[in-house]
Amino acid sequence: MDKVTSTDFKIIEEPGKPLAMHPKKFAMWLFMGSVLMLFAAFTSAYMVRQAEGNWLYFELPSLFTVSTVVIVLSSITMQWAYFAARANQLATVRLLLTATFAGGLAFMVLQLLGWQQLVGKSVHFVGNPSGSFLYVITGMHGLHIASALVYLAIVWVASLKITRYAGALAQMEMCTTYWHFLGVLWVYLYVFLLLNR
Repeated sequence: MDKVTSTDFKIIEEPGKPLAMHPKKFAMWLFMGSVLMLFAAFTSAYMVRQAEGNWLYFELPSLFTVSTVVIVLSSITMQWAYFAARANQLATVRLLLTATFAGGLAFMVLQLLGWQQLVGKSVHFVGNPSGSFLYVITGMHGLHIASALVYLAIVWVASLKITRYAGALAQMEMCTTYWHFLGVLWVYLYVFLLLNR
């Protein structure tokens, strides 16, 4: 009987399926991660500075509560638009994207009016650090909402040019994810500011 050596056998491993992600989705997740880190830094600095004293305590503008409801409702219309896109209901997609855009604009207007309420309470950007932090945190979030509105407008225009969403959902999915991210981020910031005002 022939002697069998270890060199007579070759172990062949099946190549594993690579984890694939759309490059633009990957870039978006990296961007959202950096935004999350930015706001984590803001809220951490807020708490450290508050602990040092010389901190003005005040009520948040009532319009911030209204704007929170608006951003949550706009998240619902955005998700509904995504479901409609998956079902190739283009007219519904356009209508819901319009409603989401209107919700985003309403959120920004309410934030600006909330700032006016703050000024009415003598809470200014320059002065006590509590006011400065509030304006920076809400202002930076507002800038990100503005970027999401631009993205939403691009998705809306794209919806006018296609006849079917099948196989072309990546842009809609990314826009939906980003919108939800900013909505959840605002809810976190609102609760944080309520608890640490």
